[in-house]
Amino acid sequence: MGMLIHFLSRQAVGLPPLGSLTLLVSLKERSFDTLTAPYNDILAVKDLFETHKGEIAAIILEPVVGNSGYITPKPDFLNGIREISKDNDALLIFDEVMTGFRLAYGGAQEYFGITPDLTTLGKIIGGGLPVGAYGGRRDIMEMVAPAGPMYQAGTLSGNPLAMTAGIHTLKRLKEPGTYEYLDKITGELVQGILDAGKKTGHAICGGHIRGMFGFFFTEGPVYCFDDAKKSDTAKFARFYRGMLEEGVYFAPSQFEAGFTSLAHSSEDIQQTIAAAEKVLKQI
Repeated sequence: MGMLIHFLSRQAVGLPPLGSLTLLVSLKERSFDTLTAPYNDILAVKDLFETHKGEIAAIILEPVVGNSGYITPKPDFLNGIREISKDNDALLIFDEVMTGFRLAYGGAQEYFGITPDLTTLGKIIGGGLPVGAYGGRRDIMEMVAPAGPMYQAGTLSGNPLAMTAGIHTLKRLKEPGTYEYLDKITGELVQGILDAGKKTGHAICGGHIRGMFGFFFTEGPVYCFDDAKKSDTAKFARFYRGMLEEGVYFAPSQFEAGFTSLAHSSEDIQQTIAAAEKVLKQI
């Protein structure tokens, strides 16, 4: 879940607790051994590591949340997570399914200057076609066959069509000015929607990083899922349907991030803002 930070116990990933041996019995136990903490709450993370000293094998999180709406990390939150994981001999895993290539060519880890131990990526690496990948530290990746004993395979692994689309997407992203352009049009879009919302009397907040954005129908600020749940979801539903009638397709949930692309023009952005103001006046 994007709104939470997940901590996998050593038992859950098949590792014994430090200094002992534990056998896995069922998948139910794996779920039971997964701990959660609110995003952006570094004290809650520290408390979990103190309470479960020597038992946590890894932390998994979206560096910028997209699965409970668009939520950015507080200053030093990700650095704090990185320090805690190192201090406790736990892996740090970034879920970059949404942030990969959208925030920077090297993903959120490049943007924030933090290197996780493992990274997961989704269809972004296939130009939007079905594919997934993971990668990380050499000593970990050498555990995977054929170099190591952990067998892994997938029906879509190395699919020629997806790989070709991915390669051409990466080439396009390498061109000068790509991320500056994404930042410009996304910033204009979000600011335009926020201005339209406030102009028409609605509580609204939001933001963006380059090609990723989001907004909530609440005063904010939004730092975690509990904050996001304060949003007026009924109002968002009316906004969504109104925008559909104007020919603009947002994700049909208040709790989904949005994305711009290099195909969007400044004219597209201005038309979207104009449509948003029209709809916001009506709801």
